[in-house]
Amino acid sequence: MARNEVVVPQAKQALEQLKWETAREVGVNVQPGQYGGDIPAKQWGKLGGNMVKKLIQQAEQQLSGKV
Repeated sequence: MARNEVVVPQAKQALEQLKWETAREVGVNVQPGQYGGDIPAKQWGKLGGNMVKKLIQQAEQQLSGKV
């Protein structure tokens, strides 16, 4: 399996939405489908880290029954 392969295909749209919401929150100023090659890797890393943080929070809430 590739590193960025979506394991649950039904979640792909929700993950894309999460990515662009998080991008706005951390100041990555690029729109879906737009070229983002001029954005520094540090910003993309910040975006990815924040996405993981949000996904972990969601999983913790589900596991605790607080959804």
